[in-house]
Amino acid sequence: MTTSYSGALRKMRTHADDNNTVNYQLPIGEHKVDINPVIGQKVSLDFTGDINCVHCNRKTKKSFSQGYCYPCLISLAQCDSCIIKPEKCHYHEGTCREPQWGEEHCFSEHFVYLANTGNVKVGITRHVTDGVSSRWMDQGATQATVMLRVTDRLTSGLVEMLCKEHIGDKTNWRTMLKSAPDQVDLLEVKATILSKIADGLAQIQQTKGIQAVSEADGEVHNIHYPVDTYPEKIKSINLDKTPEFEGVLTGIKGQYWMLDGDRVINIRKYAGYNVNLHVG
Repeated sequence: MTTSYSGALRKMRTHADDNNTVNYQLPIGEHKVDINPVIGQKVSLDFTGDINCVHCNRKTKKSFSQGYCYPCLISLAQCDSCIIKPEKCHYHEGTCREPQWGEEHCFSEHFVYLANTGNVKVGITRHVTDGVSSRWMDQGATQATVMLRVTDRLTSGLVEMLCKEHIGDKTNWRTMLKSAPDQVDLLEVKATILSKIADGLAQIQQTKGIQAVSEADGEVHNIHYPVDTYPEKIKSINLDKTPEFEGVLTGIKGQYWMLDGDRVINIRKYAGYNVNLHVG
């Protein structure tokens, strides 16, 4: 029996269960499709050619920054360059695109974390719900721990810059998808990094106050993904070039579907794309 869904895609929603296994739900139009039970089944998906902005729903020929139309790209605070590089926050200069949005999202507590996504990386997240951040799950991290607690987004960017002198901040998505990586002693890495950036943190505290940055006591979370088979030689599906595909779903990690034939597709990349999905 085949079940069909139609509508605009959104990034998969994630939730870690009591065993820290990631459960995925795919928003597609008005539907919320639980994807973990689909693993092992045949799926087919076809892109209709229509794209709607994930913010204003305007029809657009091209999607920017994972789902936005061009007018939203250049006007929304959430699409500004300081979202990718928070050390470039310019709210204090009076030039924030949307001051109210900035106050709600950038002037709240942030965490600087370490994660193992195939290589150990540093990153920033606002939310650590039930101990496991959705950001870690979106990046396909198999281990993660919080390192520092900061008072706002700009400070988190300054701290991340200190860390980046000693550790990377990028995920190699191909490495992440090829296998479950070897475990790393993240607490040892954390201690090493904190030692190396101690002087820099002290300078930030002198400027912004002692409470601006504090060490976060956090356990290492081991995160598990619903994967039956990892691809050996990755072949990425591009909906703009290949608007239709079908195959057996063999696993999900990060925001990627894995399919037989070593194929993968980044679902988040195609937010706003209108598709027809058939399962079974």
